[in-house]
Amino acid sequence: MEGEEITTNNKEALSIEQGQLRGDQDHEFSLPSAHTIGHDSWQQVGLMLVTSFNCGYILSFSNLMLVPLGWTWGIICLLVVGFYTAYANWLLAAFHFINGQRFIRYRDLMGLLFGREMYYITWVSQFLTLLLGNMGLILLGGRALKEINSEFSDSPLRLQYFIVVTGATYFIYSFLIPTMSAMRRWLGPSTVLTFTYIVILLVVVVKDGKANTKKDYAIHGNKADRVLNAFGAISAIIVCNTSGLLLEIQSTLRKPAVSNMRKALYLQFSVGLVFYYGVIMVGYWAYGSTVSEYLPGELSGPNSVKVLINAAIFLQSIVTQHMFAAPIHEALDTKFLKLETGMNTKENLKRRFYMRALLFTVNSFVTAAFPFMGNFVNLFGSFTLVPLTFVFPSMIFIKVKGKTARLEKNLWHWFNIVIFSLLAVVTTISAVRLIVNNVQKYHFFADT
Repeated sequence: MEGEEITTNNKEALSIEQGQLRGDQDHEFSLPSAHTIGHDSWQQVGLMLVTSFNCGYILSFSNLMLVPLGWTWGIICLLVVGFYTAYANWLLAAFHFINGQRFIRYRDLMGLLFGREMYYITWVSQFLTLLLGNMGLILLGGRALKEINSEFSDSPLRLQYFIVVTGATYFIYSFLIPTMSAMRRWLGPSTVLTFTYIVILLVVVVKDGKANTKKDYAIHGNKADRVLNAFGAISAIIVCNTSGLLLEIQSTLRKPAVSNMRKALYLQFSVGLVFYYGVIMVGYWAYGSTVSEYLPGELSGPNSVKVLINAAIFLQSIVTQHMFAAPIHEALDTKFLKLETGMNTKENLKRRFYMRALLFTVNSFVTAAFPFMGNFVNLFGSFTLVPLTFVFPSMIFIKVKGKTARLEKNLWHWFNIVIFSLLAVVTTISAVRLIVNNVQKYHFFADT
């Protein structure tokens, strides 16, 4: 009876978006979508997660995570947060189905259980995460192109030119490859590029580490700085392990979607995690507390290796960014395309062109104006990803299973809600402080 009452009271929150369902159609789908649903294998999704979380972002993590935490606390936080994030995603995957309904969007699930207000809170949190993440990837691509240009010129072009090129490239890819499922043919090349640049990078970094005999692993700054920077590092660790769009990714999976999503997560948190954690630790070991926020900038050479690594990072980021931007494209396509016709009709192609162009124009402009890579990572890992990853799944558990679950399970999830809500507040303060410091340090459109 409670489930029926919730469904009735929140029917309005569930009918916000309209369109036509594509893919595996049956009664389990609660809302329509312009994109393909229930089509992909767990291997495809697992590979997408592994390559996406091993994107060039990991090259900033030695600086963002281990420099503020040092070896001992750094390793502890990497392991604890990694395990906790895997558990939280594993838990959330089970709520893809409730009472026979399949929830293909996180916000729809929160709207059903907690009402219209939580629908919009989740919607805003997710889209802020995805937009900021996309800006970070645009900045990453621009930095890679600038590093290549620096190898061939004594006076390289400003970073902003490369940000524009990156944004335009991402736009073209998103227009030609409109959905997450359509990425399948690109995952093979993305995997090759991912492990090519990681393996070459590790070889050069290990060589540099052996030659560097004066490594400083001390944590610098006053006590207040060290504490706030440590929470910023924890926020960055959360970012490197989760996306805040698990249900949207899970919607692409064929049945059984819950067990298939969990198989994909096992792949991400085993094979995938070994590589990006490996880069984090090896980078810090080689250069210590002076490690750059963009690891290839530290490499000793040769120049051809730097060019190859940065070229691979740029090309791989084109595929990676699409996974994080796909839910935004899905929302816009579902709202504005004429879904009674095909996705590739003349009218829908025109509308898709305009929507993608507007999105990447705005994102590229904002990225060019605020080119501070660390800020993007810390900010969307704090007040958006912490609730989406840790707080909301425990809220869902209590709402759906709280009356029948054992007392210790309910207490466990209330503990998660309180602790991670506090963590979201503290990490957000740390992120805002970093932004303020960088705004004072850099001017708009700084050539960083």
